[in-house]
Amino acid sequence: MLLARSTEEARRNQRRIQVNGREYVLSAYIGAAPVRGMYVEGNEVNDNGLPQGFLVEQPPGSVTKPHFHEVNQFQVFVGGAGRLGKHAAGPLMVQYAGAHSPYGPIAAGDGGVTYFTLRAAWDPGAKYMPQSRDKLRRGRQRQRLGIPMPPSDPAALRALARPETVALIEREADGMAAWLMRLGSGAETPIPDPAGGGGQYHVVIGGTLCRDGESMPALSCLYATPDEPAYTARAGEAGLELLVLQFPRAACSR
Repeated sequence: MLLARSTEEARRNQRRIQVNGREYVLSAYIGAAPVRGMYVEGNEVNDNGLPQGFLVEQPPGSVTKPHFHEVNQFQVFVGGAGRLGKHAAGPLMVQYAGAHSPYGPIAAGDGGVTYFTLRAAWDPGAKYMPQSRDKLRRGRQRQRLGIPMPPSDPAALRALARPETVALIEREADGMAAWLMRLGSGAETPIPDPAGGGGQYHVVIGGTLCRDGESMPALSCLYATPDEPAYTARAGEAGLELLVLQFPRAACSR
């Protein structure tokens, strides 16, 4: 199964939620975006069985307190500036947090910060620390930060002579990995096979992804299940910068 949503479609599915007294804007890409900024007891009944991918616009000066989720997730910082824990966060920073792995805080700078939250399964909501410590399953925590990689200069991307792939998070034994693929104008290259992991997100960082007669601009997003055949990514006239995020295989997921 391959799910896809363009930037324009996602913008039409925006929702405003309160997080620690501040208004955040969420754009739903894959599945359903959260309706609250925290876990509410019994929310598990709303699980729709789909992956969950959305864009967060966090307002200037706001802070998302340290918390964890019940499922594995990637976060991709694509706009603005801020901090994730002790690390500077801005384009293009990738973080992987396994299920029940506390992380944060996420502190937005003066201009706010924008990031994707991408999960292979639905999550019932953020569980803040330390008050949710009793719900934390210990012993399987994992976090990774990708190699910081600023987005490509548009002219350089368009003129790229041959496709390039950079590992932002090297592939681990269970398949978890993150790659940044760059293609010049009109170039083609196959994506990594989704069968190697537990599902993949494909995020257009720059240029245009052309597939099935559709042009998907920057900040468009796709999700491929492990049984989805690998497709050939084709760049539009402006080239293509595509982020591929691969989850660990389900048998050893964390």
